[in-house]
Amino acid sequence: MSQIHPSAVIEPGATIGEGCEIGPFCMVGADVTLGERVVLKSHVVVTGETEIGAETTVFSFAVIGEIPQDLKFKGEKSRTVIGARNRIREHVTINAGTEGGGGVTRIGDDGLFMAGCHIAHDAQIGDRVIVVNSAAVAGHCVIEDDVIIGGLSGIHQWVRIGRGAIIGAVTMVTNDVIPYGLVQAPRGELDGLNLVGLKRRGVSRADITALRAAFQMLAQGEGTFQERARRLGEETDSAYVQEIIAFITGASDRSFLTPGG
Repeated sequence: MSQIHPSAVIEPGATIGEGCEIGPFCMVGADVTLGERVVLKSHVVVTGETEIGAETTVFSFAVIGEIPQDLKFKGEKSRTVIGARNRIREHVTINAGTEGGGGVTRIGDDGLFMAGCHIAHDAQIGDRVIVVNSAAVAGHCVIEDDVIIGGLSGIHQWVRIGRGAIIGAVTMVTNDVIPYGLVQAPRGELDGLNLVGLKRRGVSRADITALRAAFQMLAQGEGTFQERARRLGEETDSAYVQEIIAFITGASDRSFLTPGG
């Protein structure tokens, strides 16, 4: 029951779900699986061992599942897994994983990837993530749920960005960003909390007040950043603050953007 334009190339072995629409001059590789009602506009390339979840729409000239831009890649088997209901706009590139990074690039559900943005090998992207035009997420990054990455921004390899954080436009992020953090300036600085995003999601006033107090303690308390975080974790009952503490004390290949630094 899918609609496939006569000019599209579907290699033998590809799995096309019910109700898909594949437009003119698309190319779908032999190891690709498209879920139900996936839409590929014209001139889309989906290649490699790639899964695209139901009701995702991919716009013209996007390239999904191509080999990574990594000189260490030697042709090993790797995958790209994209969830449901994503919108992947024009000229977006999403690369497959590498052996050294776990072998899979993974994107969750309900994301918006605007024109010209790039998701590199082995990135792990959560649900409801927005990556704005011409932003780039480098290899091995972890972007948690509900993150917004502003246009023309760059996320350095191995960086983690916690849930609900927002990265301003034209910002280079080289260190981990705490959940609900607000990062801006050309060399990314942690400049506060994503209060607008918290309010839009209906977070209670009490939790927002606790987050504000926690941010001040992390910025101005005694001891190192990690020590302040651990002490804060012993003093708070807020689940949102505890989420920040767990993020800070978790495993990381990077240091952190800290308040005022």
